[in-house]
Amino acid sequence: MPKQTIQAGRRWYVIHTYSGYEENVAHNLRQRIESMGMEDKIFNILIPTETKIKIKNGKRKTIREKIFPGYVIVEMMVTDDSWYVVRNTPNVTGFIGTGTIPTPISDAEIKELQRRMGVEEPKFHVDMEIGQTVQITDGPFKTFEGKVSNVDEERGKIKVLVNMFGRETPVELDFLQVKKI
Repeated sequence: MPKQTIQAGRRWYVIHTYSGYEENVAHNLRQRIESMGMEDKIFNILIPTETKIKIKNGKRKTIREKIFPGYVIVEMMVTDDSWYVVRNTPNVTGFIGTGTIPTPISDAEIKELQRRMGVEEPKFHVDMEIGQTVQITDGPFKTFEGKVSNVDEERGKIKVLVNMFGRETPVELDFLQVKKI
């Protein structure tokens, strides 16, 4: 292994892990940093997650989802010792970079990730328009088709006019319960 040189001091690096082991890697790495006295070279460990809204069985659930499954971001100063500690943590497959030399990610990328992670209430992106034909995919009106009559982007709800018994009936749905036709 070529000798590591300190690259611009304290920077953020991406390490690749086995998918599903991100928390395990972060926990093991924290223990290794403490037991090997590397607090002065390895500072922060970040598993990028964001809040998302899913609908299951007609119920809305807010969940935390990994933005980059299989990756953990570490703030550190790269030296031979710190590289060795991170690289030899169980379930770490390597650093992102060329050869054995890790490539730091830009401050702008980290700021954007932290901004994305810090958003507590997930935003709704309703790309439906009034008059558009949609199919209901969940709930009691599943498989019905109708026209969008109202879009409430703030609440993530839409009103769909469904033709039942020869007349149009308004049905309020979550935007995740319909798909465009």
